[in-house]
Amino acid sequence: MQKISPFLWYDTQAEDAAKFYTSVFSAPGGSASGGKNSKMGSITKYNEASANASGMKPGSIMTVSFEIDGYSFTAINGGPVFKINPSVSFFYHSKDEKEIDELWKKLSDGGKVLMELNKYDWSKKYGWVEDKFGLSWQLMFVDNDIEQKIVPSLLFTGIQFGKTNDAINYYTSIFKNAKVDNTFKYGAEVLPDNPDALMYADFTLEGKKFAAMDGAGEHDFQFNEAVSFIVNCDDQKELDYYWGKLSADPKAEMCGWLKDKYGLSWQIVPTTLPKFLSNGKKSQKVMEQVLQMKKLDIAKLEKAYNS
Repeated sequence: MQKISPFLWYDTQAEDAAKFYTSVFSAPGGSASGGKNSKMGSITKYNEASANASGMKPGSIMTVSFEIDGYSFTAINGGPVFKINPSVSFFYHSKDEKEIDELWKKLSDGGKVLMELNKYDWSKKYGWVEDKFGLSWQLMFVDNDIEQKIVPSLLFTGIQFGKTNDAINYYTSIFKNAKVDNTFKYGAEVLPDNPDALMYADFTLEGKKFAAMDGAGEHDFQFNEAVSFIVNCDDQKELDYYWGKLSADPKAEMCGWLKDKYGLSWQIVPTTLPKFLSNGKKSQKVMEQVLQMKKLDIAKLEKAYNS
C-alpha cells in the first residue's frame, strides 16, 4: 500500500474523473502513459450515517480509488463544499515528446491552459494545464532516467509564499525514508525582494517524490481541503505520531482530517479503514464512530466493525 496518497474532492464527478484519468493515461497498445498500470480500484458507497452527515444520497458512490502508472489516488463525491485549485498539481514526466502532445490534447480538452505547451529553460517541452474536472497537471519532457512519472507538486502562495524551504524541511523531518533532494532559489535578479524564495524544489517522503515551489506574483488560491494527502498507518502508535506532528489547527480536526501549519490538509487513517467502510451494515457502525471522532481511534473502529 502506498504510504502517502492524494485524495481528490469532487461534487458528484468522482467516478467520471477516475475513469477519465485511467483512460487518458492508458492508451491502447501502451503507446501513452501508464498502460496496464492505470486502472480503476475499489468503490465505497454512502450508508445512512455518512449520507446524513454529508447530504448525499444513501447508496450513491462515496469514494473511488484508482491508479495512474501504479501511483494511487482516491476521489470522493463530497458535494460542492471544496473546489480543486492549482495549489496542488501533478507533474507527469515523459521521455516521449509524442506522448506529451497526446496527453496535452486530452487534458486540455474542456480545460484551461495555465502555461502553454512550449520550450522552456527547464525542458524542451513543458506545459501546465487544468483539466475539465479542475485538476492541474504539469506535463514535462525529460531526457534522463525517470524515477517516478507522477509527482505531486505544492505551490505556496499568498501568506504561505516564501515558506517552501521551511515546509520541505518540516515534512522530511516527520516522515521516514525522507530527504530534500534539490532546491533552486529565485535569486536577487529575478526576485530582489525575496531572493531566497524557492523557484523549485523536490524532496522525498516515504520513498516517493514530491515537488514544491513558492508562487511569486498574485494568486487567488491557496491550499484547501479539495486536495488532501492520506497517510496510511499500521497501528495506533503510528497514527498518534503523525497526528501529533502534523495537526496545527484544532478547528480543522474532524473524522481523521487535519491541517498542518502551512494550511495543507492530511488524512491520518488506519490501513484497515477501507475494509471497515466496504462491508454493508458493518460500515454503518464504523462510520457512526468516525463521525464522532477527530483523531481516529482504531480500537473503537475495530469494535464497531466486529460488533
